[in-house]
Amino acid sequence: MKTDLLQAWLAEEANVLATLNEGAGPGVAKPEQIHGLTGLQMMQAMLRGDIPYASIAKTLDFTLIEVSEGRAVFQGTPGPAHLNPMGAIHGGWYATLLDSAMGCAVHTLMPVGRAYTTAELSVNLVRSIGHKIKRVRAEGKVLHCGGQLATAEARLIGPDGTLYAHATTTCLVFALRMPLNNTPT
Repeated sequence: MKTDLLQAWLAEEANVLATLNEGAGPGVAKPEQIHGLTGLQMMQAMLRGDIPYASIAKTLDFTLIEVSEGRAVFQGTPGPAHLNPMGAIHGGWYATLLDSAMGCAVHTLMPVGRAYTTAELSVNLVRSIGHKIKRVRAEGKVLHCGGQLATAEARLIGPDGTLYAHATTTCLVFALRMPLNNTPT
């Protein structure tokens, strides 16, 4: 069963990456690309390749796989570039993957003109990701989203259901101030 799920994960990842790489690629969306979009619409546009995806995903070898209201799933490929000096996957890689899943889950609930930033991040590493693990998934979901604060949680799991880490976050929610033109403010 683990092998079947891993194969399904890999196939889903290949489809998403094909769309992302044929689309806008990594980078930052221009204000005119996201003007008038809700957070969920922005995330969906990213998955369609209409707007750029975050460059850090390419740098750290993880991919946004799916989004829905209050939920985001990322899939990561732990590899040699992510090792700490002791030969295990660095805790910062776990944290970045989990932070991305929770932050994007919060992002899906942002109405037009609202944004968020991580204010607090707590990560619990419960198991080392060994060299035989081909993929892990960070599944983030929102617990609360208000006018000023949002909270979310995420779990980092393998295709066999093994829990590698879990995390929580508190995000500040605020009005998005975008310049009317491309001149710096």
